[in-house]
Amino acid sequence: MNRFDDLLSHAAATKDRQIRELFENDNRAAEFSAEFGEFLFDYSKTSIDETARDLLVALAERCGVAEKRAAMFSGAKINETENRAVLHTAWRNMAAEVSVDGRDVMPEVRATLGRMQTFAEEVRAGRFTGQGGAITDVVNIGIGGSDLGPAMATLALSSFADGPRCHFVSNVDGAHIHDTLKGLNPETTLVIVASKTFTTIETMTNAETARKWMAAKVANPAAQFAAISSAVDKTAAFGIDPSRVFGFEDWVGGRYSVWSPIGLSLMLAVGPGYFAEFHAGAAAMDRHFREAPFAENLPVLLALVGIWHNQVLGHATRAVLPYEQRLARLPAYLQQLEMESNGKRVSMDGADLPYNSGPVVWGEPGTNGQHAFYQLIHQGTRVIPCEFLVAATGREPDLEHQHLLLVANCLAQSEALLRGRSLAEATEILRKKGLTGAELERQARHRVFPGNRPSTTLLFNKLTPFTLGGIIALYEHRVFVEGVILGINSFDQWGVELGKELALALAPVLDGRSDGAGKDGSTRALAARIRALRG
Repeated sequence: MNRFDDLLSHAAATKDRQIRELFENDNRAAEFSAEFGEFLFDYSKTSIDETARDLLVALAERCGVAEKRAAMFSGAKINETENRAVLHTAWRNMAAEVSVDGRDVMPEVRATLGRMQTFAEEVRAGRFTGQGGAITDVVNIGIGGSDLGPAMATLALSSFADGPRCHFVSNVDGAHIHDTLKGLNPETTLVIVASKTFTTIETMTNAETARKWMAAKVANPAAQFAAISSAVDKTAAFGIDPSRVFGFEDWVGGRYSVWSPIGLSLMLAVGPGYFAEFHAGAAAMDRHFREAPFAENLPVLLALVGIWHNQVLGHATRAVLPYEQRLARLPAYLQQLEMESNGKRVSMDGADLPYNSGPVVWGEPGTNGQHAFYQLIHQGTRVIPCEFLVAATGREPDLEHQHLLLVANCLAQSEALLRGRSLAEATEILRKKGLTGAELERQARHRVFPGNRPSTTLLFNKLTPFTLGGIIALYEHRVFVEGVILGINSFDQWGVELGKELALALAPVLDGRSDGAGKDGSTRALAARIRALRG
């Protein structure tokens, strides 16, 4: 039996109903939304009715979300394929005790955060300097969660930044680090190398390039390096002083690590005080997730809406659309968070999944997206559920008129997706413009919007460190709940390994040391052509 059978039956029975018909209930907006603090999550513009919601909540209960949630927060090793606990929440909750293998990990967490704070204050105050003066720029070298988290958060909180300028390098493409470093002064730049094992090939390749760049101007480049790593032997071999090495345990996955020392660049940019507020916002969402009933629980509801759209209705993608320019990197961050976590094909016991796993996640900030891909969302042949995020108030008081225009656009898009425009409405509009006959009908058909396209809206007051922490924690827990319901492990990522292994094997083929025996014909031919083009 498919765990979604009752939901599939209900969806089939109501498939001809329009979402806007549900608004005949004047209280729908209130009944199909939930609040926590400044957050309002409105899911009334979806086809979920009371029966569907009851079935979804019952599904979450039946799948053991509450039990798995308790196990995660207690330090149980719910990442079963790697035999690891999942405790990124420990870095922001500051609980009295969290045990892993019978050991309280919180004293070490607090000590590391204290070291980070001390270092950040020294850099920001000019007490820790480069070999040419106070640090003006920080280059964070990482990839995946070691890049996306701090890069996204630093941009999001740029209006709070009063420390050194922060730059982020992730791609092994030499153009990325070249273009980042070319405008910086090696004598006043701090480089952070973020790699838990200090072996990640893209990160270490870029780190070596940065060290050579710095060595051309300073006597001791390693003195201007810090490391986010647990491999203290390798960081020592690189020449980085242990006082500038900040480690974290294997119970923090990369895409969940912005709360840990991976967030050092963010702390340097905004200062320890705002970094603590960022943590506090996430901790508040953690408490809400642990305490609120499922029908009022924002992470659970967000997950259940996702399950309804993907596994029940079969919509394979979801668009994340922040109407907040400083959240421009949030869709990319959530793309990794969700697709690396729930892009699995087997259940916890290794059996093939009998249903689809996580959706394709993508998006861009509004209003830019309106002039790019919204055409397909509104009039394309596929339904793409949309998740809008918007702040009631902007951070620039003198430009509040622009923020109101931004908010108006956000609300208008969700309304247009819901309502659409009928052929009769389009015909009447064009008739008033003077069109008649066959041309009137032809032109009108191009202006029909089917509507009945689902969306949710996450509304908050203003983008602050506290709010951002809450948003990220909200989505982290959403991914967790969806993973539990799907019966998969959201905390491993074996899918990234094969390509990395094959890339290492291809290096000697590309430089001519190997003839590529055992490779497929296409790969051999491409490698040969590349060798020829390179001369």
